[in-house]
Amino acid sequence: MGTGDAGSSDTNGWNRARGLVVKTLVLIGGAVLLKRLTKSTTRWDHARIVADALTGEKFSREQASRDPDNYFNLRMFTCPAAEMVDGSKVLYVEQAFWRTPQKPFRQRFYMVKPCSKDMKCDVELSSYAIRDAEEYKNFCDRSKDQRPLPEEVVEDVAEHLTTIYLKRCQRGKRCLYEGSTPPGGFPNSWNGASYCTSELAVVKKDELHTWDRGYDENGNQVWGVKSGPYEFRPAPASSSSDMFSPLNVTPLEFLEKRVEGSFALQD
Repeated sequence: MGTGDAGSSDTNGWNRARGLVVKTLVLIGGAVLLKRLTKSTTRWDHARIVADALTGEKFSREQASRDPDNYFNLRMFTCPAAEMVDGSKVLYVEQAFWRTPQKPFRQRFYMVKPCSKDMKCDVELSSYAIRDAEEYKNFCDRSKDQRPLPEEVVEDVAEHLTTIYLKRCQRGKRCLYEGSTPPGGFPNSWNGASYCTSELAVVKKDELHTWDRGYDENGNQVWGVKSGPYEFRPAPASSSSDMFSPLNVTPLEFLEKRVEGSFALQD
């Protein structure tokens, strides 16, 4: 009897100890999870998320397939280029027709940083002209040792063009961040414009919607697509049918004529 009682006591003691260990691990795990869930996103976290979303090779192919009369199959390629002393990220971005990526029609530097604490936004996205755009053509396609150095990039940041003020999207909206230029936009003289406006939505971590338009002094739109923003997404898996898509066999000369007045040639 005594031996049996001792064995039973040992078993009960082990079960209690094991239960205590399990409860402790659950409590610790819950505390860690709660800390992660309640951890606030810092100002620089917002800037990093937007910069990461902008980065990469994206196309408007799906949108051009749905509405070829208003949208082109364009390629947007963005990659990190430098970092400023204050921590702002400098990205290089270029846009081209899908069929001719080696001939970009738009080249820019984007500067991404947090909004200042007194502003009602999370991220500032500013676009700048490039001092010698030819030198940066196909920057993102090159190996790093074939690109201008970061210190050269900083020196080649030229005229400020626009700034979009982004806010984190409200809960329930189908986007991560969205924003626009301030009322009145920024000066622009292309094709008779007096000013231009830009809108951007980071819909997913790898999907962007952009809408650039130019207006004359009377408020009439003189360039830019009118029916809605361009939708850029990563390229879908390639297939043999792509080779015979109407988007890819349309004569390039025809596309270049149609692009007149579109957002693509806003300079």
